[in-house]
Amino acid sequence: MKRVHVAAGVIRSGDGHVLIAKRSLDKHQGGLWEFPGGKVEAGETAEAALGRELAEELGIGVTAARPLIKITHDYPDKQVLLDVWEVLAFSGEPHGAEGQPLAWVHPEDLPGFSFPAANRAIVAAARLPDHYLITPDHLSPPELIGGLALALDAGVRLIQLRSTSLDGLAYRALASEVLSLCAGRAKVMLKGPLEWARDFPAAGWHLTAQQIRQHAGKGRPIASSRWLAASCHDEAEIELAAELGVDFVTVSPILPTATHPDAQALGWHRAAELLAGFGQPAYLLGGLGPRDLAQALRVGAQGVAGIRAFWPD
Repeated sequence: MKRVHVAAGVIRSGDGHVLIAKRSLDKHQGGLWEFPGGKVEAGETAEAALGRELAEELGIGVTAARPLIKITHDYPDKQVLLDVWEVLAFSGEPHGAEGQPLAWVHPEDLPGFSFPAANRAIVAAARLPDHYLITPDHLSPPELIGGLALALDAGVRLIQLRSTSLDGLAYRALASEVLSLCAGRAKVMLKGPLEWARDFPAAGWHLTAQQIRQHAGKGRPIASSRWLAASCHDEAEIELAAELGVDFVTVSPILPTATHPDAQALGWHRAAELLAGFGQPAYLLGGLGPRDLAQALRVGAQGVAGIRAFWPD
């Protein structure tokens, strides 16, 4: 069965809402919501196909877009490759040129709509930012809270609370303070024993590579309504993370780092190979900063993650 190459767009309005459309009942997966787009024709690039399809379906002209995620999915009757782009600017006023219902949806409300199974990762990618801040070690709690307040003011929307120098009791107390500070402004990912997760229902959880292996074959360890991430360093760990049903991963180290000078850097080419068949959002980590975002997007990542390069002075 030939895989159908489809270009789709996560179209954002000026206020950050995302445009979705309802599939006609006579189409494959009819009656479900989708991210607008259509089939890539022979000899056509995905970006060109996206522009053509959105002009035909919505009456808009794409003026700024960038790669977001690629997903392969096998339905019983169809195999698809979804080549998803984030549409950041367009001309015209979107309307259902083919009679299809449209809706502008806040990203956090997307999980409440029924999408085809292949769209699960797009829903996650549409809700995640392109920067992932990891907090530095060896800061006092007041220093860390002060730095996070500056980061929030600067627009950071995804934060991992990583404080390996604290004992469990101190980490949990700090986590409560961080969650209160970030409520309604940023998603917070905590680390530590999964037994703690029930005590922090507002937080997501970021698994270590060791935890991925410990929980292999046991299914997703927290509810699907909460963010679940994992640290990965090779193909085996990425496969285990996918089997656990994580929402996103970090892949590291991409470049040599001062904190792990003996770790073998993956490099950009290997990072691209690891992400090629993953089909979930991934942040690249290790020796990277905001300046590396464009390169990370080109190799298939959701964005970049880091500690020093992202921490406010």
